[in-house]
Amino acid sequence: MAKAILKLLQSLMLVALVICSPLVAAAANTTTNAWLCDGDPLTVTTTAGAVDITGLPDTVPNIEAGTAPGDGVLISWRGLQLQLPRTNNAGAPSYTDGRWWWRAADPAHPEWKQRRGGIISYDCTATTPSS
Repeated sequence: MAKAILKLLQSLMLVALVICSPLVAAAANTTTNAWLCDGDPLTVTTTAGAVDITGLPDTVPNIEAGTAPGDGVLISWRGLQLQLPRTNNAGAPSYTDGRWWWRAADPAHPEWKQRRGGIISYDCTATTPSS
């Protein structure tokens, strides 16, 4: 009976390890930054994508600022929660879902735009972290 319980506990620990490991790794690969865009707080959390470049014979041609195509950002602004994938555009990383577009080539004044008939640009400025 004791061996069966021990075996069950070992199995449960293995399942917990398999389930939790990707979550811990994903959390370790994120950073969050904040800005004011048109007067409202905007937060951007970067996320690592599912692209594994370690097995490729050549390097991925567009690795900028530690990001690769397949990475993304989670943006919170004015009650919206948006998940934008990284584009494969050259230069500073940019993220879009076709309607919303984000790029922080200049971290003090990132670009935040929306396609709504035309292009609407929002004025963004860096905020200082609150203590």
